[in-house]
Amino acid sequence: MPKPGLRSLLAAAVATLAACTTLNVKSDVNPALVGRVRCNTFAWAGAFRGDSALRSTVANPLNEDRLRASIATHLPIQAPPGYADCLVGYGIGSTTVVQGWSGYGPPYGYGYGWPYYGWGWSGPYVYREAIIAVDLYDARTGQALWHASVEQSLDGLTGDEAAKKIDAAVAAIFTKYPG
Repeated sequence: MPKPGLRSLLAAAVATLAACTTLNVKSDVNPALVGRVRCNTFAWAGAFRGDSALRSTVANPLNEDRLRASIATHLPIQAPPGYADCLVGYGIGSTTVVQGWSGYGPPYGYGYGWPYYGWGWSGPYVYREAIIAVDLYDARTGQALWHASVEQSLDGLTGDEAAKKIDAAVAAIFTKYPG
């Protein structure tokens, strides 16, 4: 039987791997810059505090703090602004997505054809989309180096439950980190 410290390390590794396999991460990289810019130190590109127009898209300011803390665990030494090699941006929030009609023809009417027939409604498909994203920028030029995002719903979650989902999303995102 593994020792208690090893057991918790194994449990954390299994949880991280499980989180990575269930979340679909989308990423993009600037190949021209990522080979030239070395991100040895980091600073935050900003925050969604104050009168920022982006403030309304952040689902919960406490979740923003949880996201920053989670990102910081995946990056090397942080430096004061002006001394960092790379800047870290992030996004967390949700929005309502409306997709077009979910069928052919008018929004209502008589349908036919095998195996479906009868009256029906093929209205728009509306759902909540929750995104957590991380971006890296060259601190010297301000050019984007890397972007990664994952759909992760935090709807109704607070405290430890929200922190666990944020940590899982950030762990999945950093599986695509080019550095």
